[in-house]
Amino acid sequence: MKRFNVTGLCIPEEHYMCDVTAKFERCKYLVEEGFYYAINFPRQYGKTTMKYLVTSHFDKDDDYIAISSSFEGIGDLPFQSEEKLAPMVLDVFASSLKFTHPEISSYLSRSSKKITNFKKLSEFIEKWVFETNKKIIIFIDEIDKASNNQVFISFIAMLRDKYLLAKEKKTRTFYSVVLLGVHDVKSLKLKLRLNEEAKLNSPWNISEDLNIEFSFSKKEIEPMLADYGEEHCLTMPVSQLSEKLFYYTSGNPFLVSQMCKVIDETIMAGQKHSWTTYDVEAAYKYLINLGYTTTNFDDMYKNLENNEDLRNVIYRIVINGDIFPFDIGDPVIAKGKTYGLLSQNSTGKCDISNKIYEFRILNYFISKHKTMEIRAGSYSSEKFKENNELNILLILEKFQLFMKEHHSSKDNSFLEKNGRLLLMSFFRPIINGKGYMFKENVTAEDRKMDLVVTYNDKRYVIELKIWYGEKYLSDGIEQLCTYLDSYSLDRGYMLIFNFNKNKKYETIKVEDCRKDISAVFV
Repeated sequence: MKRFNVTGLCIPEEHYMCDVTAKFERCKYLVEEGFYYAINFPRQYGKTTMKYLVTSHFDKDDDYIAISSSFEGIGDLPFQSEEKLAPMVLDVFASSLKFTHPEISSYLSRSSKKITNFKKLSEFIEKWVFETNKKIIIFIDEIDKASNNQVFISFIAMLRDKYLLAKEKKTRTFYSVVLLGVHDVKSLKLKLRLNEEAKLNSPWNISEDLNIEFSFSKKEIEPMLADYGEEHCLTMPVSQLSEKLFYYTSGNPFLVSQMCKVIDETIMAGQKHSWTTYDVEAAYKYLINLGYTTTNFDDMYKNLENNEDLRNVIYRIVINGDIFPFDIGDPVIAKGKTYGLLSQNSTGKCDISNKIYEFRILNYFISKHKTMEIRAGSYSSEKFKENNELNILLILEKFQLFMKEHHSSKDNSFLEKNGRLLLMSFFRPIINGKGYMFKENVTAEDRKMDLVVTYNDKRYVIELKIWYGEKYLSDGIEQLCTYLDSYSLDRGYMLIFNFNKNKKYETIKVEDCRKDISAVFV
């Protein structure tokens, strides 16, 4: 019986897998054509699985020798000097061939003892390629550990130089080399001389573009669900399930498998019946539960903590609703893409890459304002809930009272920047456990709704505005009506921050409107 796997590589005979045909064919083609290239995607995106699939394919072809290697786990000592790393390269290759090609493995192990620098390693590669008369392809995984090491970068540069010389028929070298890691090896810095300032001189500027994403489309998710249904003799609504999984994950490989794993092992808990979209909803709630974490989420938080520039941009997107062009030439945007936190939407702007990350990032920022949440949390009460529905108007009016009691004019600059965060902090203890908040694109206009609150599978839309006069209010009402249309809802809410000196804390019913809209002024 297969299972859903979220750790290490996925093996088709053992694990349920999305359709990787297009990705596999592209990677295989680049090897067949003799290209050198890189597979750079966030952690747990399927890079190691693809390495396994491609090397397994070429292992069956007598014209090739496929070496699947990694420099992870060899310690720090080999990276201290060229003299130590050069022989270790052959030892790493030998280790990877120990069971598939034992004779070649022994040959490389013996030869490594004669290698004392990269020049001798280069000469050995030329001799080996000539003598074996086969196409040797090298996959090097987990290059991130060594990518900030000048000795390792010099090794990569040596492979590049041999590639260029081979094109001029001046040497022999590996037929294809593929580097795998989170960071793009083309952006590594190479010191040309000792003690020289690092420069953007890429040791891998020969790399062919991969030109394919490793995230999954709805259609690529469907075969995994169909496979599961067939093995368990279940009739599965594959298309609807795939669409709902994609809605929450945007095709992130780890999150797709993790949601399915949660459904199979936790929500089903040994029961055998067809999945429904409600099971996917339950898996989503399981993953966004703030008492639950994974190494994937831990890595996300670590990247936010360690990169202040990226954290500030993401804060502005998630909390303030700011819009940034998805300009990969911007180092901060590129960093967000590298870590799988930012993606490009249909209008070429930045989005948080999926709804699960967005929710957890939102709560990450809320948690950084704990004192704010504690004060707001004193209003959390069951009276906000009627027949398993939220009384949104009552919550907003309690927020209005909270603001009236605690707000002063000196807080205006803070509120202009953090009004959304304050409202979200107020909501969190009220909906905790049964609901969640997010912002969502309006498909027709590709704009963000200010706040969507979901509670017991019911949705509520709240538009946030700063008071600039009646004209801006009318525009806001029309935007809210458009949002409500996209959700087929008749009732909506507006929260309006008024920073005028003589403002009134009031609630009004919007007249002459095609929707039932209440506006709360604070």
